[in-house]
Amino acid sequence: MTIELPRTAARAPLVDPFARHITYLRISVTDRCDFRCHYCMAENMTFLPKAELLTLEEIDRVASAFVERGVRKLRLTGGEPLVRRNIMSLIRTLSRHLDSGAMDELTITTNGSQLARFAGELADCGVKRINVSLDTLDPDKFRAITRWGDLAKVMAGLDAAQDAGLRVKINAVALKGVNEDEIDGLIRWSHGRNMDITFIETMPMGEIEFDRTDNYLPLSEVRRRLEQHWTLTDIPYKTGGPARYVEAAETGGRIGFITPMTHNFCESCNRVRLTCTGTLYMCLGQDDAADLRAAVRASESDDLLHATIDEAIARKPKGHDFVIDRRNARPAVARHMNVTGG
Repeated sequence: MTIELPRTAARAPLVDPFARHITYLRISVTDRCDFRCHYCMAENMTFLPKAELLTLEEIDRVASAFVERGVRKLRLTGGEPLVRRNIMSLIRTLSRHLDSGAMDELTITTNGSQLARFAGELADCGVKRINVSLDTLDPDKFRAITRWGDLAKVMAGLDAAQDAGLRVKINAVALKGVNEDEIDGLIRWSHGRNMDITFIETMPMGEIEFDRTDNYLPLSEVRRRLEQHWTLTDIPYKTGGPARYVEAAETGGRIGFITPMTHNFCESCNRVRLTCTGTLYMCLGQDDAADLRAAVRASESDDLLHATIDEAIARKPKGHDFVIDRRNARPAVARHMNVTGG
C-alpha cells in the first residue's frame, strides 16, 4: 500500500507593507572588482575574507528560496560578478529555474572586462541580455575613471556578447565635468550598435577620495539638454528595474534614466538586494538589513530562511533618503556600491 505524505503548503508571495510585490532579486556574488571606478570604490579597498562569503551553493539556496516566493528575475552583480571563481557553475545551476518556467529572466551587470571569455557560456545558460557599465568611449578617460581599466578589452567583450546573441544595454553614470560632453556620442554609438543606453545619477554610497557634489549631474538637466536637439518621447517600456525610458526619433533607440536623486522611483520598487555575505538589504539607500547567511547555516531546512525573509520584507521602507549637496557631504550610507551590488 502506498502512503501519500501531506504536501508542504505553497509559500506565500512576498509583499511589503506598501503592497509592493517583490519579484526582483539582485545578488552581489563578490565585492571584488578588477576596476576601481572612482565614484564607486576607494582606490585602496579592503575586500572581505573568503570565510565571510556565501558559497556558490548557499547563493543558489537563497536565490531558489526567493524564486519559490514569487521572484521572477535574478540579476547577478558585484563588484564584478565574472571575477568570482567558478561563477559559471552558479549560473548554470540557477538556469534550471528558467527551464522550469519558475523564473522569467537571469541576467548580469558587468563591466565587460571578462565578457570575451564568458559570453558564449552565458548565452548557453539561457541568459538573454546583460547590462554593461561604460561611462566613456575615450580610452584615456576610461582608464582615469576606472583607475586601471582597458577600454579595448571591454570593446572586445561587447563584440563577443553580441556575437553570442546577447542583447546588451549600456549603463553610464552621468558625471559633471567628466563625461557630460560625451552623452550625445554615447547615445549615437550605443544605438548604432543596436544597444539601449541608460544614464544613472551618482549616488552617495561609501567614503571616497573626493566630494561627490563636484561630479553630481542631475539627469533632469541631461534630458533638458538632449531635448534641444533630440526628439524624445516617453514610452512605457520596462525591464523590471527603476529606469524610465524614452525613445529617440532620430535613431529609434531607447534611452533610460535612473534618477535616485532628482526623481524618487520608490513608489514602484519591486527589488531587494543580497550581498555576497548573505546580508539582505530591503532598500539600496537604507542601512536596515537581515542576515540570511546565519539562517542558511543554522539549519538544513529552509524554514528559518523563509521566516527571516518574511521578517525582512515586513520592514521594507517606503523609500530611500539619498541627498547630495554641500550640507550633506557624508554619504547617505557607509557601505560602498560594490558591497551592496551595482
